Amino acid sequence: MRKRTGYLVAIAVIAGAVGVATVLVSLAPEPDTHEPPSQVPYVNTAPIVAGAGPIPVRGAGTVRPTAEVDIAPQVGGRVAWVDEGFVSGRHVVAGQTLFRLEEADYEFGVRQAEAALAAREVALLEAREDAAIARSEYERYARRQGEDASTKPNPLTLHIPQLKAAEAALAREEAALAQAKLALSRTGVTAPFDGVVHDESVDVGQLVTPGQSLGRLFSSAAMEVVVSLSDADAALVPQIWQYEGVRQRVAAVVLAEYGDVVYSWRAYVDRADASLDAETRTIDVIVHVPDPFAPGVPGAASAAGRSTSPPLLVGKFVEVAIEGLVPDEYFSVRRAALQADDEIWMVRDDGTVRVVPVRVLQRIDDDVYVTGELEDGQLAVTGGIRFATEGMKVRIGEAGGR
Repeated sequence: MRKRTGYLVAIAVIAGAVGVATVLVSLAPEPDTHEPPSQVPYVNTAPIVAGAGPIPVRGAGTVRPTAEVDIAPQVGGRVAWVDEGFVSGRHVVAGQTLFRLEEADYEFGVRQAEAALAAREVALLEAREDAAIARSEYERYARRQGEDASTKPNPLTLHIPQLKAAEAALAREEAALAQAKLALSRTGVTAPFDGVVHDESVDVGQLVTPGQSLGRLFSSAAMEVVVSLSDADAALVPQIWQYEGVRQRVAAVVLAEYGDVVYSWRAYVDRADASLDAETRTIDVIVHVPDPFAPGVPGAASAAGRSTSPPLLVGKFVEVAIEGLVPDEYFSVRRAALQADDEIWMVRDDGTVRVVPVRVLQRIDDDVYVTGELEDGQLAVTGGIRFATEGMKVRIGEAGGR
């Protein structure tokens, strides 16, 4: 009897548990259902822009003068006067006297040469008179002797060598006088061209010798910037290796930073070296700046608050932008869009990828300039995927755009 009761209780407990579980399951909320995520990847993109105008060629270099000379006297002596403008940093003009040496010794030399010349002029007159008398006497002698007129007399008889010697002596004294006057004129040392005094070391009373360097002057008419370019970049400069005929001037802009302001000067490509640098394997392109001491043009974003602009100083490290070739058709894209093996992954309007091989013309900052079968305004993949195949489906992410 007790066993039967125990079985009944166990059965009742199990049945109650099953009932409670059934009720709980029926009351549970239905789970949310979601569509499986798309397998089409998101990509970042940037627009492809059709190029217009010349392709820029960028480089950098140091400003140097087109001409630089030592200032030295051609004669020696004591310095008698120095121009107050002959100091470091001052501008001088061609023909301006920078300093003078004492002239007394050279004036005496001119007087001595003039006296010697006068004496030689008298000697020449005497020699001419002697030669005329000798010829007259010879002719009378020949008539008395009845000699044939075709017989040539001895030159010494006619004083011909003596006359030539007197003429040569006169020419020598004329040259000596000219040399004395030239030495006198060289006591004043002048500037050979318009320029700026780099340094000077001369004072009144200083005793100097011929050829002694007393200062240095560089031309202010123009400056040069030597820009080292790779052979690929140099090949983008029009007519750079044209050595014959008329060559067009390739425009360039020199950019120099003074403080927090960038100033610019107009320039042009003058020439290029005919050989590669043995160490860097680059080509030196010389950019000519015709008016370096004109005030530089400040950048538009930094011009405010600047009352004066600096000149282009010698030794300044600058950047140079050269107007390169103008291809018939080219495009600019973000550097990140250039894939391995020089490919661009262009996204079609239907969201599929087109793999386009390109030829890289130039890389500048974050942009590359290429030629190939691209389309203006289409998007190029810049990130989001590591591999792409022709016709692959992609989605443009929020980062799409330039």
